[in-house]
Amino acid sequence: MIKHLDTINHINTLVDRLCYRYPSTLVDAILEHDPGRRLVAVKNVTVNEEFFQGHFPGTPLMPAVLMLESWSQVAAVLLLHREGGAPNARVYVRGFNDAKFRRPIVPGDRLRLEISLGRRRAPLARAQAAAYVGDQVVAEAELLLGVVPDRTQIDATAIVHPDAYVGQGTTIGPHAVIGAHVRIGANCTIGASAVVDGWTDIGDETEIFPFASIGLIPQDLKFKGEPTRLSIGRRNIFREFVTINRGTRGGGGVTEIGDRNVFMAYVHVAHDCHVGHDTIFGPHATLGGHVTVEDFANISAGSAVHQFCRVGRHGFIGGYSVVTKDALPFARTVGSRPARIFGVNTIGLERRGLKPDVIEKLKRSFRYLLQSKLNTTKALQQIKRDRSLSCDEVEYLVDFIRTSQRGVVLRRASRRAEEVLADE
Repeated sequence: MIKHLDTINHINTLVDRLCYRYPSTLVDAILEHDPGRRLVAVKNVTVNEEFFQGHFPGTPLMPAVLMLESWSQVAAVLLLHREGGAPNARVYVRGFNDAKFRRPIVPGDRLRLEISLGRRRAPLARAQAAAYVGDQVVAEAELLLGVVPDRTQIDATAIVHPDAYVGQGTTIGPHAVIGAHVRIGANCTIGASAVVDGWTDIGDETEIFPFASIGLIPQDLKFKGEPTRLSIGRRNIFREFVTINRGTRGGGGVTEIGDRNVFMAYVHVAHDCHVGHDTIFGPHATLGGHVTVEDFANISAGSAVHQFCRVGRHGFIGGYSVVTKDALPFARTVGSRPARIFGVNTIGLERRGLKPDVIEKLKRSFRYLLQSKLNTTKALQQIKRDRSLSCDEVEYLVDFIRTSQRGVVLRRASRRAEEVLADE
């Protein structure tokens, strides 16, 4: 039974989508299709096939093992095709019985590959395979195939490159585009019309919402197409229209995102940035190139961090702020040119489970930095001498300031600014 031409065209469209499960494509087109029973395909054997370069020089022959691979791919199409949907299983070869190769297959041959399904007892299936050149049978065998349920769901309109890796349980929505060098972990969600490209690794259970752009080239005029990377950890959330650029050679070559971060709509992370774990980015927050954002930081809506700056651990950047120096850890940094310090991020630290005595030590340390008459160097010396302030968090604060390359935001907020912030 030959199905309607539209159905055959639909199958031919799916052939390329199915081929990401195989190392190479040895099927050119589908000629006939009787769902669940029989499928006829064609393979045009041309002299420019890669395997002819060494098999054999001067007497080119199609290797028998590739004939078996061709049958396996056709059988996979027959077993996996579902009307209107992507494959819901994976097929692998368990063995071949009674394989016979009756004459060599050489350049110029047009192979007609016929597969007829026999008994199927999940998770195993048998299929009778034959290959013809014209009316002559050139090879035949019985295929033993294993069928494994696949929780991966790829919409039929999505474009997934054959070389991309998609982990078990991942869902890829309509019209999404996945590039050749992308590796997506298990149980991820890629939304409709999202684009993931470049040398990009995405950890398990990450959610990418519609229209996000992940791993595209950096917005840097010095970039010349070199294979730089984007590395994303586990359980991240990228909301609509988020853009994350991969690195540049001059900036180390890698943009890194840790675990459990939330990027709200329209967030932009530029090339060579390094984002830690458990951070939150409000809508339209923007990082220039080479920015480091440490664990548990919160960058509020509309804020921008200048390139090469750092945002310290547990730091809070208020809405619509412009940060042009390193933003201190544990502190609330708010304002535009210049941003100012509005004290310790007490509420955030309490939510993250810091002990009350640690929070009190941080507050006293900030009094040395912001309220005393000491300059920064002497304030740091006084903090180090005060044994009552001894704890890991205060030690980290001191090291953060001492290692700053751009300087740190240490301008205290005015009383009027504090009143305005309190009203908001």
